[in-house]
Order: sequence, then structure tokens, then C-alpha cells
Amino acid sequence: QEHEKPLAVANGELRLNGKGKKLRKPRTIYSSLQLQALNQRFQQTQYLALPERAELAAQLGLTQTQVKIWFQNKRSKYKKIMKQG
Repeated sequence: QEHEKPLAVANGELRLNGKGKKLRKPRTIYSSLQLQALNQRFQQTQYLALPERAELAAQLGLTQTQVKIWFQNKRSKYKKIMKQG
């Protein structure tokens, strides 16, 4: 897997043109293995401590930010489903 690091990243967004227009990074496509591991971990705990997040990210070849955001999104989805009953 190739990990391409963009040149200038400000709060998760790529700044490409000089006028400060923000161009978003393409959304992360998780492999089925990564999703399986993330979902499994979410079933154990909905919140990860920093060292747990670092370890999980390293195991799955993701950045800590990707893991953090995945968990945030998953929690909000989960709460939404729970609200519906």
C-alpha cells in the first residue's frame, strides 16, 4: 500500500491554490479487513484511549486521525439508530 502525504494540510484539508481555497482530501476507502477490525473493536468499546487508538491505527495501516474519525462517525450513526428504536 502506498501512503501519499499531501504537501500542505490544514485541519484535514488540502490547500492547493494561493487564494486559500480549500480542496478536500478524497474520502478514505477502508478495506474489508480494516472495517472488520474497526467494527469488532467498536463492539468491545465505543471509545478508544490514545494508546489504544495508536495501536489500532498501526495494526491496520491507518492514521490515528482516520481511526478517530471512524469511531466518531460510527458513534453518531449508532446513536441515530438507537434513537429510531
